[in-house]
Amino acid sequence: QVQLVESGGGLVQAGGSLTLSCAASGGIFSINHMGWYRQAPGKQRELVASITRGGRTSYADSVKGRFTISRDNAKNTVYLQMNSLKPEDTAVYYCFADAPNRNWGHGTQVTVSS
Repeated sequence: QVQLVESGGGLVQAGGSLTLSCAASGGIFSINHMGWYRQAPGKQRELVASITRGGRTSYADSVKGRFTISRDNAKNTVYLQMNSLKPEDTAVYYCFADAPNRNWGHGTQVTVSS
């Protein structure tokens, strides 16, 4: 069983930046894909970005060019650098890790004010 602990959420003005972190523990040697989903009020959870153990990345069209996902395998941590934030990026951001079953973090709130 993999445990995931997210950090780095908060309140930021539009155009600002935040970096989310997600540290994994337990069963870490089985982890391949890691990444982030988000869920805004009244909306379905959507995939934001993911990264394989080898570093291959994938992004939602809505965040391409603004968000960067990275991973430190030695620290079992995945990061999401979010730049040029928009009010529509406001959501709870959830970290996930596939090992191989999907494991979820508890989420961290990101609020972007206009």
